Amino acid sequence: MTFTDTPHTAPRPVAGDRRRWFALAIVMTAAFMDLVDVTIVNIAIPSIQRDEGATFSQIQWITAGYALAFAAGLVTGGRLGDIHGRKRIFLVGIGGFTLASALCGFAVNPEMLVASRILQGAMAALMVPQVLSIVHATFPAHERGKVFGLFGAIVGLGAVSGPLLGALLTEWNLFGLEWRPIFLINLPVGIAGLVLGSRFITESKAPRALKLDLVGVALVTLGLLMLLYPLTRGRELGWPLWGYASMAGSVAVFGALVAYERGKSARDGSPLIELSLFRVKSFAAGIAVQTVFGIGLGIFFLVWTLYLQIGLGWSVLRAGLTGVPFSVAVSVAAGLSVQLLVPRYGRKVLQAGALVMAAGVLIYLWEAGRYGQSIASWQMALPLVVMGAGMGLIVAPLTDAVLSEVPREHAGSASGLINTVQQMGNALGLGLVSVVFFGVIDERLAPAEVGPAFVDGFEHALGWVAAVLGVIFLLMFALPKRPAQHVEGAGETPAAAAVGVEKEPELVS
Repeated sequence: MTFTDTPHTAPRPVAGDRRRWFALAIVMTAAFMDLVDVTIVNIAIPSIQRDEGATFSQIQWITAGYALAFAAGLVTGGRLGDIHGRKRIFLVGIGGFTLASALCGFAVNPEMLVASRILQGAMAALMVPQVLSIVHATFPAHERGKVFGLFGAIVGLGAVSGPLLGALLTEWNLFGLEWRPIFLINLPVGIAGLVLGSRFITESKAPRALKLDLVGVALVTLGLLMLLYPLTRGRELGWPLWGYASMAGSVAVFGALVAYERGKSARDGSPLIELSLFRVKSFAAGIAVQTVFGIGLGIFFLVWTLYLQIGLGWSVLRAGLTGVPFSVAVSVAAGLSVQLLVPRYGRKVLQAGALVMAAGVLIYLWEAGRYGQSIASWQMALPLVVMGAGMGLIVAPLTDAVLSEVPREHAGSASGLINTVQQMGNALGLGLVSVVFFGVIDERLAPAEVGPAFVDGFEHALGWVAAVLGVIFLLMFALPKRPAQHVEGAGETPAAAAVGVEKEPELVS
């Protein structure tokens, strides 16, 4: 293959090429694999803790390490695809993700599992940004609406099937491997994706790709580590003075990041973070919403898993089945939100989602306090459905709302930043579990005291989640009142336009 020098000589996506549907199936499978991997691990965390003797801080890092590596590498992964070719970087990513999954599955101790999860997150950061970019390069504009609809269905399916699949694989204890099949299942899928992707995906790149901002990536990663590491280890180490110094120092690192990005933007126009975007009120507010929302989700899902399996003593299968109403409600509400509600009511739908989700959290809080350890799965169905409906009203239209007032030439940078801060918020929420959950649980508990203590910790954490949703509701007042308008001539919303780079991708023949 040879790279063309200008976008004028590159072939455009061809509607009659059947290979594009094979390519779509491959990249969608990779996206599904990433989505499932996040939720599938959550449900197996108590089994990992029990079988491997992992400390609670190691449990946090099994999930937070993935989120942190994913967040830190997302923008870089997208830029690498623009520069070196989306197909090439996608294949590197899916190959590395498969290798990291094998290392997770065969980990001999908690330390190796944490390191492998960090590697897995870094490889996902190479793989995932290429998915929608490859779609953008492979399909003509008039077909992308159908394709994005399929992508939304895949997201919903991943949310529904992840916890249940994780529960089944752990409960079945295939070949005596306990929780390990939740990672090993990625091996055949990843290998098939690697082989078929090399054959059916068409290479593409940006005609004038921006340079990598490695210093920016390093500063973001350092700042997050200085903030998150003391949060996750602080309780276990007795909150040492160096931990507080590290967290305070992270503020200085983030300040240095802003200064460096401002200078880099002036020098060569290729910063990791396009600071001018924050002059757009709706974007700045939307970034805050995404970050805070990520914090709330990071807290809830880890604490909820520990509550069901350790606090209530339920099996992993029962815990997985209990979460199905939540996942179904998210998928249904997300579809209704985008297709029917947001076009008519605009921002009010997202604000209603925050209030509905907060109401579900408060119902759950009341039920957990009233029934204690005797609570039944069917009693959780109501708060979980209410929470899921609220979340569905938010997650589907939020990106369009955030991007609606962003200049088109910055749509790609803005979209990447939205995904990055959501993952960073998730990592921060997982770190805060030490404070809002483990911080209220006595370190030395008799076996009979563990269950009630975890129930009390869950109630405390739910109060924090409800407060977070209240903050999100207020921040949403800065979002545009009406839904985003379609991009002229393309039949795409700003979010869809942000899938590719600012210019049409250059295909490689």
